Amino acid sequence: MDQVMKVVLTDQAAAAVWGKADLSFAGDGALIHRSEDMPLRSVQKAARKLRNQGVSNVQLEGPLWDVNSQWAFHQGFVTAKGGHTIAWTGDEAQQQELALRASCSNYARQLINETPENLSPVKLALAAAAWLQQLGGARINYRITEGEELLAQQWAGIYAVGRGSERAPALLELDYNPAGPDAPVAVALVGKGITFDSGGYSLKSSQGMLGMKADMGGAATVTAALGLAIQRGLNKRVKLYLCCAENLVSGHAYKLGDIITYKNGTTVEVVNTDAEGRLVLADGLQAATEAKAGLIIDAATLTGAAVMAVSSNYNAIFSPQKAVLQLAAEKAESVAEHVWPLPLDPWHKEMCPSAYADTANSRPVKGGGAGGASNAAAFLWRFVGKDIPWLHIDLAAAFEDDAGSLWAAGATTHGMLTIAEMLMD
Repeated sequence: MDQVMKVVLTDQAAAAVWGKADLSFAGDGALIHRSEDMPLRSVQKAARKLRNQGVSNVQLEGPLWDVNSQWAFHQGFVTAKGGHTIAWTGDEAQQQELALRASCSNYARQLINETPENLSPVKLALAAAAWLQQLGGARINYRITEGEELLAQQWAGIYAVGRGSERAPALLELDYNPAGPDAPVAVALVGKGITFDSGGYSLKSSQGMLGMKADMGGAATVTAALGLAIQRGLNKRVKLYLCCAENLVSGHAYKLGDIITYKNGTTVEVVNTDAEGRLVLADGLQAATEAKAGLIIDAATLTGAAVMAVSSNYNAIFSPQKAVLQLAAEKAESVAEHVWPLPLDPWHKEMCPSAYADTANSRPVKGGGAGGASNAAAFLWRFVGKDIPWLHIDLAAAFEDDAGSLWAAGATTHGMLTIAEMLMD
């Protein structure tokens, strides 16, 4: 192993020779100078600088490190290539929590950064189920429905989006039940698992397609959140639904103008094959509704409109229930993640009209037109049971195409902690 560098967190300004720096060096270690107005952001930036200078192994030391500041350091320090170690500080409980976070985050990061050739829809479903079963043991049961069987069971959205690929689409239905056979489902998690998104016949550009191995970020995020909650001692029943498909072009691919009839009777005209995430999530939301979940949370790298609205520093959240939005915001703040609510009103359901079906899956204009993130959320709302509390997370902050001052290129796993906290509530 390379030499381990000691890293101390301080509220003191750097020595004059370093200028207004958030990182300086003294002796055999480094000092991170926490800013007063943006303390965690300055820690994460300093961690990125350390890693960019070739430092791979660190020992965090000093009394100012708490769980959130150490996690901010972790998020700035990790890269897609791995090869790093962080020795945590604090009491045993803090170090255990950080180790669990890192383990689950690294699992999700590896899935999201995996090449699309190596991660087919069925393989994603199997990998998630195997990992969770390793953590949950006999409390985990699951089934995977794939290919033509999806159509037989009326999971029409996943089937339609995935039928253009030679590799079968799949729905993972997983039940974590530590509370007995008659226990109600407290929470249902639904994740978008598009293992590669070419855009279909609404073909993306090469630049727009390059990062689309990360379009299963929602599936990875909810899986990792459940894994973290299980290891924390989650004692209530949770169901997980991963909606997995490759969105490719072929003679069998779905086309613009097709109409999909869903299990709940809703008909959808396809006006943009690149608005596929909402089509697969609709099946998962119906399954979660059938389970009579007390709360449904879905997560998806769903729209570029959310990124335009809140940037990649926040995840956009939507819900018809103000209490759900408030809970999500409180849980996110407690773990120093960032969410921001965007509008969702009943009339948003009418913003993608169709002359041939109950609704279209988008609007036939670039990016889905104005209010695209809200319109996408409202599409999903059609498939959530009446009066069921529901949170939709548009994961604008899940992936970075290029390295920056806060993140290495690749998956961030931003959102995992928020969902895990909501499960533990």
